[in-house]
Amino acid sequence: MTGRIPDNLIEDILSRVDIVEVVSGYLPLKRAGRNFKANCPFHHEKTPSFMVSPDRQIYHCFGCGESGNAFKFLMRYERMEFPEAVETLAKKTGVVLPQLKDEDHKTISLGTQLYKINELSASFYADNLDSPEGARAKDYLLKRGLKPQTLKLFKLGVASDKWDGLINYLRTKNIPLSLLEKAGLIVPKESGGYYDRFRNRIIFPIFDIKSRPVGFGARVMDKSLPKYVNSPETPIYTKGKNLYGLHLAKEGIRDTDSVIVVEGYIDFIIPYQEGIRNVVASQGTALTLEQVRLLKRYTHNVVMVYDGDAAGELATLRSLDIFIEEDMNVMVVPLDEGFDPDSYVRKNGIEKFREKIGQAQNLFDYKLDILRSRYNPRQIEGKASIASAILETIDKFKNAVLKSEYIKRLAQVLDIREESLLQELKKVKQDRPYEALENLARKKGQNISPTESLLIKLMLEETELINRIRQSLEPSDFQDARISRIVSIMFDLVEEGKNIVPSVLMNDFFKDEEIAQVLCESMFLPVDSSMEHKERIVDDCVQRIKSERLKLRKMHLHQQINEAQTVGDENQLQRLIKEFDSLIKNR
Repeated sequence: MTGRIPDNLIEDILSRVDIVEVVSGYLPLKRAGRNFKANCPFHHEKTPSFMVSPDRQIYHCFGCGESGNAFKFLMRYERMEFPEAVETLAKKTGVVLPQLKDEDHKTISLGTQLYKINELSASFYADNLDSPEGARAKDYLLKRGLKPQTLKLFKLGVASDKWDGLINYLRTKNIPLSLLEKAGLIVPKESGGYYDRFRNRIIFPIFDIKSRPVGFGARVMDKSLPKYVNSPETPIYTKGKNLYGLHLAKEGIRDTDSVIVVEGYIDFIIPYQEGIRNVVASQGTALTLEQVRLLKRYTHNVVMVYDGDAAGELATLRSLDIFIEEDMNVMVVPLDEGFDPDSYVRKNGIEKFREKIGQAQNLFDYKLDILRSRYNPRQIEGKASIASAILETIDKFKNAVLKSEYIKRLAQVLDIREESLLQELKKVKQDRPYEALENLARKKGQNISPTESLLIKLMLEETELINRIRQSLEPSDFQDARISRIVSIMFDLVEEGKNIVPSVLMNDFFKDEEIAQVLCESMFLPVDSSMEHKERIVDDCVQRIKSERLKLRKMHLHQQINEAQTVGDENQLQRLIKEFDSLIKNR
């Protein structure tokens, strides 16, 4: 699993890292006894079931079953390969890793190779912008109000109208075409061969939170369609998991404890250039759960700025409810018709734009205004339509006081009794597509014997208890094959004189999610802390496991005896009866 990275260095990193510090860099953790909890970042949930143990240096979600140590968290959250996660935490903890030899470069992860290819491509496009063939694109950007230093800051570039401009450049770097295709930079021809995906367009490199180029947006310089062509999804780029400009804006967001969200690349660049440093762009789509949680790392306060043409769309209104579900404060700024942030700032100036931001409406008032413009609040049917739409939003608030106050205000606006709205609120059927998955995940671990699970926890807490258990049980005595494997590895480690560290033990189960889930669930079981009490529990668990094992063996023998009688195998029958009698005498 660890490849060329020595096991002792892996253990050294895990001994120095604090998983609470690692996870809290991505999620807001709250203290829950000796542990910490949060909403799981790997599935949608309203009630926190994601637990982090500082004692065991592991995490486990009781909703979806996702489990692991600090390495695994980075691998899942940042979509890293194992060596990349190790390297990241090694730098964080000051552990020096051995340098890769030349022949080892073949083993560098696909992700690392794609980042490098994107870096080279971004430099190629940026150099084009400063060349004679980029003069038209550069002139276009300067006329749009972008300053020369802004072009450099955002590494803007241009793709020429050649079909193989990038291909020919990257050939000089000995990069296989297959990797360029995986990076989404080239497209295969039906007749064979490839051509550049981006041609005769301005290039906007898209960077992740670590300032690594993960993809590209490409815009035309005239009125031709499509206006934008974007990178497809790749192993390092998912549009719905990135926000344009966040790598530059994150400190400004932290400083102001708020974020302004716009749609397009230039809608972001112009306000940022003029001094608004807490702004990001959604890249022209409704915000996803992943993007909202990405923002939540830095602030709970969001201001959505919509073009006048799109501000009243009901789909846009519905997408904002995701902020409420994530317990965030969301305000809305609709610009005048015909304006977007880019054109508004260029026409009215940055201070007028700041004033507009200061006039933002809360989601309830904004949504209510839009609905009242669509439905007649004086008609019965209009009241019902408005109430139905607003109640869907109110239902998503976790705070009971907010729910009560918004119900009261809605009743006043629509001239309806509060009791009627409360009755309708009870009928609201929330769309919960993840519940079935959560229930399935919970059931997945429920077929484990509580006795065997408890014994695993005790073995992990007290190494001395393992020797006590080894004297009475074998791994094969455990009914659950996953528990049996965990016990076998623990017995081997003790026999080798090694300490058992839960976070290190997790490395053995990176590729077996079920075993990792079983192990982590066992570690979060509550148990009396006194050693004397633990010894009594161990003895009781051992007896239960032996008794259950004997019971199952007797049932199996009884079945075999019946089969032997049915076929008339006298020798087999006598042997089985003798074994059955022996079990009865020695129980």
